[in-house]
Amino acid sequence: MFMTKAYIKCISYYMPKKIISNNLLNKKFPVWTSEKILNKTGVKKRYKTEENEFSSDLAIKAAKKIFKEHNINKNDIDFIILCTQSPDYFLPTTACILQDKLGLSKKCGALDFNLGCSGYIYGLALCKGLIKSSIAKNILFITSETYSKFIHSKDKGNLSIFSDGASASIISDSGLAEILNFELGTDGSGYNHLIVKEGGIKNRNFTNNYENNKSGKIKTSSYLYMNGPEIFSFTIKKIPGLIKSVIEKNYLKFNQVNLFIFHQASKVVLDHIKKKNKIPDEIFYNNLESFGNTVSSTIPIALKEAIDKKKCNGFVLLAGFGVGLSWGGVILKFN
Repeated sequence: MFMTKAYIKCISYYMPKKIISNNLLNKKFPVWTSEKILNKTGVKKRYKTEENEFSSDLAIKAAKKIFKEHNINKNDIDFIILCTQSPDYFLPTTACILQDKLGLSKKCGALDFNLGCSGYIYGLALCKGLIKSSIAKNILFITSETYSKFIHSKDKGNLSIFSDGASASIISDSGLAEILNFELGTDGSGYNHLIVKEGGIKNRNFTNNYENNKSGKIKTSSYLYMNGPEIFSFTIKKIPGLIKSVIEKNYLKFNQVNLFIFHQASKVVLDHIKKKNKIPDEIFYNNLESFGNTVSSTIPIALKEAIDKKKCNGFVLLAGFGVGLSWGGVILKFN
């Protein structure tokens, strides 16, 4: 019996116009030189939305860009999926708003899902399920995040790493890269290591509490809190096993993978992954310096760049990990 396959047909991305350079951060935090910021984080510049610019705005621009760049007929889109942790509203679903703003068919399914650093991998898994079950044929899968709106103005650590941005991918039953087998995982016991505690239903009101310890680490319930050491520890423990499992689930050997694209978390994380797993520089893709950590958009942005640079051939391994705690990996097979 013929089994429908799922493919990434094309990818585009959109970044906000405002750029936060290391020089700008140095002016805000004089003890942190531009060189020190780059050496510590691996980031030269990051992007930030305007006050009146939201995830839906970035998503719309990314979607319009993919329609134009790849000559996509928007009338062929029969499902839209949005991955975001910064939706415009609690309700309605932002994807419903996108359906209207983009002029997509009213027969188009639409949903949001809330996931961060592993979001692109999980989204590909959802898309593959919809394609293989014949529920959808052409899916517009968008990642869009505005973490800058969650970060305290004095939190130099998170301000130096995170960046706003959006990506758009078309997932279909034919295309550039076949989506093969997945490895997914969750450890919710670490949920509080990367969190915005207030603003949701459980803690509706913002207390604007603020703590600045001796090392300059900001801790506040009203803004993004990241326990860096715990996130790093989680990453170095989980990722080697994730890589091994993804490769095995796809009946491959390590040396058959032509390119590794990981979530662009930070310099220290990427350096450790590369060293620990003995991945050669030439097949380890890194664009953190130019974009910062755009959360769920890091992988598709890097993948788009790698495709344009003709670095994608044969088998490409994608892996995301972080907030949740959550992780996921998949192999793409390029034609």
